[in-house]
Amino acid sequence: MRTVQISSHLPNTDRMAEPDDNQFDCGYSCISTNVYQKRLLSLADQWERLFIPDIMAVDIYNDDRVVLTFDAGGTNFVFSAMQGGREILEPITIPSHADHLERCLETIKKGFDHMLSMLEQPAVAISFAFPGPTDYPNGVIGDLKNLPGFRGGVPLGKILENQYQLPAFINNDGDLYTYGEALGGFLPEVNQLMAAAGNPKRFKNLVGLTLGTGFGGGFVSDGTLITGDNSIASEVWILSNRITPSRNAEEEVSIRAVLRNYRSASGTANEITLTPKEIYDIASGSKEGDREAAVHAFESMGRHLGDVIANLISLMDGLVVMGGGISGADRFFMPAVMNELRNQFDFRKHDPIPRLIQQVFDLNDPSGQKGLSEVTGKYIDLPGTDQHVYYDEQPKVGIGTSRIGASRAISLGAYAFALSKLDEFPER
Repeated sequence: MRTVQISSHLPNTDRMAEPDDNQFDCGYSCISTNVYQKRLLSLADQWERLFIPDIMAVDIYNDDRVVLTFDAGGTNFVFSAMQGGREILEPITIPSHADHLERCLETIKKGFDHMLSMLEQPAVAISFAFPGPTDYPNGVIGDLKNLPGFRGGVPLGKILENQYQLPAFINNDGDLYTYGEALGGFLPEVNQLMAAAGNPKRFKNLVGLTLGTGFGGGFVSDGTLITGDNSIASEVWILSNRITPSRNAEEEVSIRAVLRNYRSASGTANEITLTPKEIYDIASGSKEGDREAAVHAFESMGRHLGDVIANLISLMDGLVVMGGGISGADRFFMPAVMNELRNQFDFRKHDPIPRLIQQVFDLNDPSGQKGLSEVTGKYIDLPGTDQHVYYDEQPKVGIGTSRIGASRAISLGAYAFALSKLDEFPER
């Protein structure tokens, strides 16, 4: 599949320490750091020439094609249009009428009709996220809890294609979130950070996680969105966890988990209603309440989240980015996540096994950015030749929260997915 790339904003790399001008131990021989850095930059340039053209086939910000999008919520539908990786019309919000299929479909038609009437040039596709269970490749919506009007299989994709004579692409929101972060957010940011530090390593795999009402995920490898044979890959919400094995992951990594943890730790009656933001404010000390219980609520979620992430890193071996409403509380849950990632299996006395082979860095922390991008490998001379082989014996990955936000990433993912499919199958 021809994939697409959009530009992104770098995190502040001014905080990254410059390498010392000293000798670097490189095994067979020693090379001064200046020479070593030049060789690393040369290797990085070669890496860029070898791999970047394959995953940066189109610059979305220079693509003038228009794609219609909408956000399918249980209460409201939000319609918009994108061109060049940006919204070009003011989004409109219309009640979804979620419990009545005909009225719901009429709402979708009303929203897209309005968008089309406002465009200065024709749209080339419709692309959006829709909750599951859904047969995404065929555009058939299954039985949805938050949109009860959809029952028994509704071919929404074909309905829209017949209505507007445009190709329609539907995907899971966790998948599109990850796709957007991989093409225009977290992944290129980290790779630019590596390049700025003179490190030749480039990451090509990204796990995306959305933390909110539910717990969603996606996986992109080398520019390709991995969706599985049944369009249900990366369904992280139903993973098990070793900390509370009787519950699936979403029951411990979601808004309801934070609320339940706070009520349990504070002894608060179930009748008292708090939002996660209010619990965050209590933990921060800006709102009255049980501060210790509030901190515990996020820490407990962090432990369960860390267990899930450890398993995902073991399977996917890539960067991890988190978005969604609860991700803003990272100052309270990230220490627990990192503790879990650095945990050990201790069944063998005096010979523990690390939880992960990779060393994991918290990229929300400047020291974590430095640790990941720091050049820790070495050049090894090939005996009898003037050739050198770069070798870094320590596998590294990083984890952090979204800089562009989940909503923006999902929109970018939907736009990029449509363009990549149109390029792959121009007959559509």
